[in-house]
Amino acid sequence: MSQRIAVVGSGIAGLATAWWLSQRHAVTLFEADTRLGGHTHTHAVRMGGREYAVDTGFIVFNPQHYPLLSGLFESLDVASQPTTMSFSVHNEADGLEYNATSLDTLFCQRRNLLSPRFWGMLRDLKRFYREAPALLDGDDAGPTLGEYLQANRYGAAFRDLHLVPMASALWSSPSAGILEFPARYLVQFMANHHMLQLTGRPEWRVVRGGSSRYIDALRARWSVTERVGCRVDAVRRDTAGVHVVSAAGSERFDQIVLACHSDQALALLHDAGAAERSILGAIRYQTNETVLHTDARLLPRDRKAWAAWNAHVPATADAACTVSYCMHQLQSLDTPEPLVVTLNRSEAIDPAKVIARMRYAHPVYDAAMVAAQGRRDEIQGQRRTWYAGAYWGWGFHEDGIRSAAQVARAFGLGPLAAAGRAQAMPMPVSAVA
Repeated sequence: MSQRIAVVGSGIAGLATAWWLSQRHAVTLFEADTRLGGHTHTHAVRMGGREYAVDTGFIVFNPQHYPLLSGLFESLDVASQPTTMSFSVHNEADGLEYNATSLDTLFCQRRNLLSPRFWGMLRDLKRFYREAPALLDGDDAGPTLGEYLQANRYGAAFRDLHLVPMASALWSSPSAGILEFPARYLVQFMANHHMLQLTGRPEWRVVRGGSSRYIDALRARWSVTERVGCRVDAVRRDTAGVHVVSAAGSERFDQIVLACHSDQALALLHDAGAAERSILGAIRYQTNETVLHTDARLLPRDRKAWAAWNAHVPATADAACTVSYCMHQLQSLDTPEPLVVTLNRSEAIDPAKVIARMRYAHPVYDAAMVAAQGRRDEIQGQRRTWYAGAYWGWGFHEDGIRSAAQVARAFGLGPLAAAGRAQAMPMPVSAVA
């Protein structure tokens, strides 16, 4: 029997949930912003007489570790192309720079060939790849990353000039926050993505023409009622259904899927139960200032050190994560000047070179969040309410679509053919698959 279902939030979790549920049910999608997509955000940029589609949120994926997302793209005929996942570091304190792509770029500063600290960092890197997988043998929360590195006598150079900048770039997190990560959680992510090895890493891809192409493909095919620019103000549940108050008025639905961030979902629930308050309230978010610009000064000084991902290690340890993405490299754009997306270093960017400013919120990963992930079944589907979002996993696009697939399967829908492939990539410790 067809039901009326409200989906709140149009990130990948909301879009995929709406897509699958609309194949049998009457779905209304609510989005407070004036565009659909959440962290899928493509900008039309005109340079040198040409127009470029430039991404500033979701950028990369690979078929091996993003099976559900890749399956969706395939079903929608969304084209993709190979990209580079090169990584560089610039240390503001002493000017050290390296690009981990090749020996030439690794030692782009030739003085590092004679640097004991630099060689120590490389030795610790190989040792971490060799030893860290032992963390996956336990069944408890284990130490934080900072505790693990200290207990195993890893050097400050490896910690501050490689591992923490790399993780900060991945999770858009301040350095201090990375050191509070459960070490096992981080290592499991790295192991699942083949990041604990120097060779045999997967080929990463980007959506050809910009990530928003997949949203266009969805909208061209679905029968979803879209409420764009329509903020939801309150949600109340009773035995007969769900009462939704939004900018469009007051409506009733049979079920609701809250596909917004966990803190937003909790704020909407005017009748939240104890479990909802405990679980959703344990998952915190942080906001990152994001700027699309053409200021090359935000990249390493040595052009050999320019990479797809460029981490900037600030002089003060408590400063926010700063990373600059070379979008012309990642999206293979032949632009007359570099197109760069920088997080949390807005004051250093020449205002005349700014194209767009955004603020994206990302989940904060700590022991409380991992514990909350393991309690999802306590609230999922209760009181006609479902929760979808990347915060149930590692915070990436595949995690968002996996959470949507879980909701869809509860309704007898979703990517059933891809279920086996998706389960091949384990969820984080204590999380629900």
